Amino acid sequence: MNPTFHMSLPCLSIEETIKFYTDELGFSVGRATNEWVDINLFNNQLTFVLVDQFKFDYPNYQFENHALPTFHFGVIVSSDVWEEMYDRVNYWLSDHSVKKTFLKDKHGEHVSFFIKDPNGYTLELKTFIEDDEMFMM
Repeated sequence: MNPTFHMSLPCLSIEETIKFYTDELGFSVGRATNEWVDINLFNNQLTFVLVDQFKFDYPNYQFENHALPTFHFGVIVSSDVWEEMYDRVNYWLSDHSVKKTFLKDKHGEHVSFFIKDPNGYTLELKTFIEDDEMFMM
């Protein structure tokens, strides 16, 4: 078995969460009840649990003159998958996502885009120019 991660997050609507991750992003649903759902995020288990309310107060931080959310999660994918997801997101979502290149011409150069889900979470999809530079400084 390849290592995979599991993350559990509160959500406000199971139906809206399923719609976003399946219809708009193309991921599949795993196990589900009326109170929680597992999303298959590139073979990682992302669980959303229904709650009445929740609030995360978090500041942004600056990285190469870009304000990025301190609280976000994401997936690192191949450039082919990244382009496919970027095209899909910009087709389905009204708030078009912008490509951002970080660490240009340095170790760890990568391209990212950020999107918000219906619960207010920021999801980053990123691809590295050189796969072996993911942890290089």
